[in-house]
Amino acid sequence: MDLPYLCISFILLVAFTTHIRRKASNLPPTVFPSIPIIGHLYLLKRPIHRTLAKVSAKYGPILLLQFGCRRVLVVSSPSATEECFTKNDIIFANRPTMLFGKIIGVNFTSLTWSSYGDNWRNLRRIASIEILSTHRLNEFHDIRVEEIKLLIRKLVSMSSSPVTLKLLLSELTLNVMMRMISGKRYFGGVDREMEEEGKQFRRILDEMFVLLDATNIGDYLPILSCLGEKSLEKRLISLQEKSDVFFQGLIEQLRKPEGTKVVNKRKTMIELLLSLQESEPEYYTDAMIRSLVMVLLGAGSDTSTTTMEWAMSLLLNHPHILNKAQAEIDRVIGNKRLVDESDLPNLPYLRCIINETLRLYHATPLLALHESSHDCVISGYNVPRGTMLIVNQWAIHHDPKLWTDVEKFNPERFYGLEGTRDGFKLMPFSSGRRGCPGEGLAVRMIGMTLGSIIQCFDWERMSDEMVDMTEGPGIVMAKASLLVAKCKPRLEMTNLLSMLPNK
Repeated sequence: MDLPYLCISFILLVAFTTHIRRKASNLPPTVFPSIPIIGHLYLLKRPIHRTLAKVSAKYGPILLLQFGCRRVLVVSSPSATEECFTKNDIIFANRPTMLFGKIIGVNFTSLTWSSYGDNWRNLRRIASIEILSTHRLNEFHDIRVEEIKLLIRKLVSMSSSPVTLKLLLSELTLNVMMRMISGKRYFGGVDREMEEEGKQFRRILDEMFVLLDATNIGDYLPILSCLGEKSLEKRLISLQEKSDVFFQGLIEQLRKPEGTKVVNKRKTMIELLLSLQESEPEYYTDAMIRSLVMVLLGAGSDTSTTTMEWAMSLLLNHPHILNKAQAEIDRVIGNKRLVDESDLPNLPYLRCIINETLRLYHATPLLALHESSHDCVISGYNVPRGTMLIVNQWAIHHDPKLWTDVEKFNPERFYGLEGTRDGFKLMPFSSGRRGCPGEGLAVRMIGMTLGSIIQCFDWERMSDEMVDMTEGPGIVMAKASLLVAKCKPRLEMTNLLSMLPNK
């Protein structure tokens, strides 16, 4: 018997044995072949969410794949997602241990990367109650109003020029976040020192998103992390060091001398955490505060900006929908004042536009990674402990079995839906224990900003050509090309716009 025949026989025997073992174990369906050592890594091509959607369309909405040494459950249906985040919510509340979480997540202790337990529960409580509660967001309402007014004033001054909208929206979002966190306004001012500090801050955030999107093959093939170069690890360590220096500087600037009492002053988020540090210094360490601030900025900046740019791109390609949104705002608000956060429940069509944008072009097409802490059952299949969970939100949002005219921009499909949640078909802020604690802030920012620039300006494309809706690379799904548009103040808003502050 020759060697090739033996090799083929061995491979077939292994495949047959594996198949029988899988059937006996009642594991979810998989994809053939799973190559020794690398498993199904050969399947992965960017963009990952589209690749996984194609695989799921062929093999089923729940798949158990092997990415190197990791078992991965890929879920692309609302019913399976519901099982993961309801009856199995605690089981899937862990995070997988990956290089980014070890370094940027401060050895898996940050809010994003900490697995389920006392540390995560306390961090979640701080974020949800102390920092991002309705009461705290209401305290910072005037900051958001002021920054949006400044954005509108800037757009008025640029009305004769092409507007690169994302740059302005990014400055708006970062100014709001940093004023809430530290009281500082970095962008659009005249303070040279503050502007330079803002550039440093922006570089840290930009580098974080670049590195977060970098694939660390050692997370799946540990042997390569030992044999290969350590360039990614070095870059992550360097980023963490720069981040620590920057945010420690903010902490020191806001730390009050011992014995100092501040009465009737709204505290920034850092000041609030420092006040908690006084009573529990062993928990509210400077390192913990730096980590929490980085999480808030990372999760709350680019995602909101990207969503607003996608929304305006869609509206420019569908001017009749833009006109309908303006008509709703004119009818409900009029032209004597600007849209306010309190108006958003009374602007259902604007909410429909936002929901349809989140469905078609969600900033994070794959939900944050989860990992099972125990064996469990999903859709009747056994899922072993230590399985990484990937919920392909993009696949669910683009499933023709769930949505009519799935690729059509049709805000009316969400009429009657309260908020931004449609069961497990549309859950832009995830679900369960690990759902996004910043949902309230994001909804306010996106709603009031879009409402205001729709109310105050007429918008047009730069030419008769449709706005390019190609998706760019990256963990945050931004547009491949920045949106450039023309805007001019609406005639009926002239009086109100003339009264807005210049700075």
